[in-house]
Amino acid sequence: MNFDRVIALRNTKTIYRDGDNCIKVFNQDYTSADVLNEAFNQAMASESGLSVPKVKAVTETDGKWSITSEYIAGKSLAQLMAEFPDKINEYLNMFVDLQLKIHSKRCPTLKRLRDQMNRKIKKSGLDATDRFALHTRIDSMPKHNKLLHGDFNPSNVIISGEGIPYVIDWAHAVQGNASSDVAITYLTLMLGWDSEIADKYIEMFCQKSGTDSDYVRKWFPIASVAIADKRNGTEKDFLLEFAEKSINNRR
Repeated sequence: MNFDRVIALRNTKTIYRDGDNCIKVFNQDYTSADVLNEAFNQAMASESGLSVPKVKAVTETDGKWSITSEYIAGKSLAQLMAEFPDKINEYLNMFVDLQLKIHSKRCPTLKRLRDQMNRKIKKSGLDATDRFALHTRIDSMPKHNKLLHGDFNPSNVIISGEGIPYVIDWAHAVQGNASSDVAITYLTLMLGWDSEIADKYIEMFCQKSGTDSDYVRKWFPIASVAIADKRNGTEKDFLLEFAEKSINNRR
């Protein structure tokens, strides 16, 4: 394997290309369980019929685990949106249609959203009253079993040379209520892009899916805690503060 050609660098992982292979190497903080779970999620999503890079191998070298997948030549939707801002509506349409396609799939062997969110709430650092409010809110939400990406954003969509959108990074995939996935995407766009694009996205999704936007917003404090789990510093503080305010405004 050629570990010299870096195609992406993250805080906790480095992604290489080796011919037709894409090799994601995780730092030593990742356990075998973490990496095997991500590979399993990706394999299940691929087998559901979605355009997802196929998993080829999971290996361990010098204490670091890696996932080898097929390499998809192309640009991320985030790159295209930045390069062609006049096509934002066209790209958002594609983005929403792709997310709806994901939600149409079922992967009954994946972890459940409710269990994952309850774990994140418990370790969020919020006070006991706010944690109880979030646990209660999750319990009151309709129970669905749709496939959820868990981190669906334009950086995780690769448009191939043939124009096929591939979805990558399935580490947080679960089965559950689609509106939680929408809330996470909305907040991610708010942080990484701007409020105008985030608002266009949620309006478009609700229109295409026939979902009441107020219902999606009920998931905002839960989604904030879910995202905060992966953030540091001011972004994490902002998300937890946002969750607290959202909870208190609903009381």
